[in-house]
Amino acid sequence: MKKLFTCEAVTKGHPDKICDAVSDALLDAILSQDENAHAAIETMAAYDSLFLVGEVHADAKIDYEGIVKDKLAAIGYADPRWGFDPSKITIITKIHEQSADIRQGVDLKEAIGAGDQGMMFGFACSETENYMPFAYETAQKLAKRLDEIKSEYPSLGPDGKTQVTVEYAEDGKIKRIAAIVVSNQHDEKADLNQIITLIKKEVIEQVIPSEYLDDDTKIFINPTGKFVIGGPYGDSGLTGRKLIVDTYGGYAYHGGGAFSGKDPSKVDRSAAYYLRYIAKNVVAAGLCDKISLQAAYVIGNTKPVSLNIDTFGTNRIAEEKIYALIAKNFDLSVSNIIEELDLRHQRYQDLAVYGHFGRSDVKTRFERTDKAELLRSQAEEM
Repeated sequence: MKKLFTCEAVTKGHPDKICDAVSDALLDAILSQDENAHAAIETMAAYDSLFLVGEVHADAKIDYEGIVKDKLAAIGYADPRWGFDPSKITIITKIHEQSADIRQGVDLKEAIGAGDQGMMFGFACSETENYMPFAYETAQKLAKRLDEIKSEYPSLGPDGKTQVTVEYAEDGKIKRIAAIVVSNQHDEKADLNQIITLIKKEVIEQVIPSEYLDDDTKIFINPTGKFVIGGPYGDSGLTGRKLIVDTYGGYAYHGGGAFSGKDPSKVDRSAAYYLRYIAKNVVAAGLCDKISLQAAYVIGNTKPVSLNIDTFGTNRIAEEKIYALIAKNFDLSVSNIIEELDLRHQRYQDLAVYGHFGRSDVKTRFERTDKAELLRSQAEEM
């Protein structure tokens, strides 16, 4: 039986990604005025309306409506052809002060407590140079390339999705790409055959290495035949509804907590970033080819109550030793995570589309492999 695995991605004009980007643009604006602010902002987009809800505790004055309109225009909706014109939509804001009951567990005297309970995961594997699953990384590259060519080809609209199916050989190595799906919004007057030719030439052929394609690779471009109505006019959007697209494409476990719109005291976000940092360094050190880490936090506690690792049988030293190396070299307290990864100064809206992990185009501290050599040398001494 063939071993196939599929991952998808979406463009920045997808309804859910609009909401993620808006939530993170607002968060960036808040943190730029008050780096110790607490925020949990969710956005919903539906037809001709956009709703902002959530909680904020900050010494900041924010032009919510202005930021929303600027972000929508930057995404590509300034053109009225695409049906979500920022100058015409209704923006409804229902953002309130953060609960004092929550804040008392976060703002501790000498440290920062977790902003919520829950479990978070980090993952890395050796399939790509960025230590990400190949199908996931390829789907994200297709989505990013789609967005890159839209300034040159105005018949393409902001909304789009991609999907990549990879076939694995018996030894677990990538054998080929079995299927590619690319769907993108287009102008009413655009010729579908021209759209198909354009996407094949300017997107698929530019992104997919030819050695992974063969005569049996199935390619679907706008398979329904017409995709004129898109964005929030075609479907509603919501912050956090593309969690799998944000992380590892379903290839790895996910804790369930959204990232966008949340300040770093929310461990849904910050701990997931730090666990990715740990996982990437462990694989880069050559201790295993694949690893998943889970941490669990309790609201108000400064450190996790549990840490679990799984190397899926790819470990080159005992998992107990890998666990000991992690415990020795990484501090999972909330305060340290925020400081070590400099999360008060991260530009989050850059991460709101094309995934939060494996990004070489966005400056982050959690994608560094600066501890890989240390882990490798310590492992040799064990």
